[in-house]
Amino acid sequence: MSYKALYRTYRPNTFDEVVGQKHIVRTLKNAVVQNKIAHAYLFCGPRGTGKTSIAKIFAKAVNCIDENKHPCMECENCLAITDGIHPDIVEIDAASNNGVEEVRSLIEKVKYAPIKSRFKVYIIDEVHMMSTGAFNALLKTIEEPPAHVIFILATTEPHKVLPTIISRCQRYDFTKVPADEVVKRIHVALDQEHIQCEEEVIRIISQLCDGGMRDAWSILDQCIAYAQDDIKVHHINEIYGILTVKEKLHLLDMVFEKDAGACMNWLQEQTGKGIDIKRLTMDLIELLKEALIYEYTKSDDLLKIMQLSEVTALNEKASVRSRYEMIDILMETYDKYRNAASIASYFEICLLKMMENNSNEADKRAFIEGRDAVKSGKPSLSNSSISDHSPSAELNTSVGESSSLQTDCSSDVSRETSSIAEGKGMKQAPMQEPPQLLDLDYVDDCGEIENVNESIADETRPDEPEDRVQTEATGNITDQASVMHNPTKSEFEENSPKPLQDEYVLQLLVGANKPEKQSDMEQFQQIHRYTMELQWARVANLLKNSRIFASAESYMVLIVNNQAEANEINESDSRNEFVSFSSELLKKQKKIFAITNEQSLRVTEEFRNRRNSGTLPSPIHFQLNVNKEVKEAEPSQEDIMIDLFGKENILITEE
Repeated sequence: MSYKALYRTYRPNTFDEVVGQKHIVRTLKNAVVQNKIAHAYLFCGPRGTGKTSIAKIFAKAVNCIDENKHPCMECENCLAITDGIHPDIVEIDAASNNGVEEVRSLIEKVKYAPIKSRFKVYIIDEVHMMSTGAFNALLKTIEEPPAHVIFILATTEPHKVLPTIISRCQRYDFTKVPADEVVKRIHVALDQEHIQCEEEVIRIISQLCDGGMRDAWSILDQCIAYAQDDIKVHHINEIYGILTVKEKLHLLDMVFEKDAGACMNWLQEQTGKGIDIKRLTMDLIELLKEALIYEYTKSDDLLKIMQLSEVTALNEKASVRSRYEMIDILMETYDKYRNAASIASYFEICLLKMMENNSNEADKRAFIEGRDAVKSGKPSLSNSSISDHSPSAELNTSVGESSSLQTDCSSDVSRETSSIAEGKGMKQAPMQEPPQLLDLDYVDDCGEIENVNESIADETRPDEPEDRVQTEATGNITDQASVMHNPTKSEFEENSPKPLQDEYVLQLLVGANKPEKQSDMEQFQQIHRYTMELQWARVANLLKNSRIFASAESYMVLIVNNQAEANEINESDSRNEFVSFSSELLKKQKKIFAITNEQSLRVTEEFRNRRNSGTLPSPIHFQLNVNKEVKEAEPSQEDIMIDLFGKENILITEE
């Protein structure tokens, strides 16, 4: 007897032997028992999920002579259908019989009664391959077939089937077979075939088959042919060019360690062995995804690929954000493979991108850890000796620079600014920060803590003139020592073009402080109350969709959706249209500026770079003239009477 492939040997013959598809099996079994059999069925779903097998089982069930209404596998009909020789069960491959003539021939045969069974069953596989003409020819027959005929249409692409055909069928959507069901079925086959196989091999097969039981049998069949009766992990790796989990984790370790040389040599070696780079890319995505799932759930029951120790080690080496970005890089690279002349080159670039991303993330994490340490007050920036590699040491920048004035710890700010006023400074290398933009909350913590000039003023001696101290304090920050500048309207329009220059916004950011921003944000939430008031409707509607970027005592910088909105707000601000409204909304008079989100990111990055290098500009200050710029004085009763009746008709007496 010739060899029979595993997928044919272990094809299910009864409903109970079907792997997965419980919802379909239950529905069809009930339909047979209750004798509620439809005239047409549409089976659709991924390849290898049992569409044709269940169609044959259903044909057995409706024609079985057993009283229990299920395939008995003993009667003549069941055995003939299993062997594929039953005259009333017709299998048609629509891929090769997709023309109108073939369909017309089928229609001619439909009208004849079954020869040996109750129903004549037509199983049309890959029905989506039929032409539009063939579908139309079959349409009427499927709608009103003879009572003895059942049509079962099977397809992997139901969207290609005419809607008029689908509407005349009962549709059953097949799902991918769960991995645990595949593993159970393979164990049964291995026991019957008396073949030894490592558990890791079975797990790999359950992943490679991608929910297709037929593919699982084919892979196992190939492994048996290669390794005979004792299958090891390296056998399946050699056949399909895949790596073990440990080897994939080793690759990620080289990425985390930024060892480009070792990584490239390793990849070249694996490529020479015939490794499937596309599959490796998807495997790395699955590893990072599983690590993220465990990060959020802390449930080891959800681990299908890695062990708990492996997941824990992976999560410790990279942050959540870094893993998300690595997945994005891998998915983007995988999408580009279809047009790549050399997949290996694309993957090499992908690994280098991930190294760079992880490097930036590590630097950022070190900086934040150092900043948090400074906040907690554990390190002493002025007295203790700090290691050069400590994040706290990085935070302790040059005392003569503005960065020393912009730290989170107010006590350290005071000490450092005091040293400035006294002309004492400590020289230290500037802090290194990742090149990519950080979120705006970071600016809130590091860039808008305290006004530079206010910090210096707190440390001045009472007998010293304020202007002198301001000049001394800012002398190391910028070549222009002029501070506390109160520009006129013409000067303001000259210094704040529309759109605002980045340098001008940077000056505004230097003068901002976080407590003021928090206070304004609380008041700004009430802006929607003013959109329906006639007096404030225009300015309120203009500002309602913005958010606060920075705030100071006399001004506020907003972020808007686009440059057109920013220009309109800035133009209105130049005419002092917001001063009265800010007094009503914020309980204090402020000038209002607007920038786009893109500009805010640019300015944020520039702020950090120049803070680290000690080249921040001097802040801008405004003094608002209430009488001239905000509102006119309310008229007295005397003025109202004169306006109504005329001065000559009014006699004013003094009491």
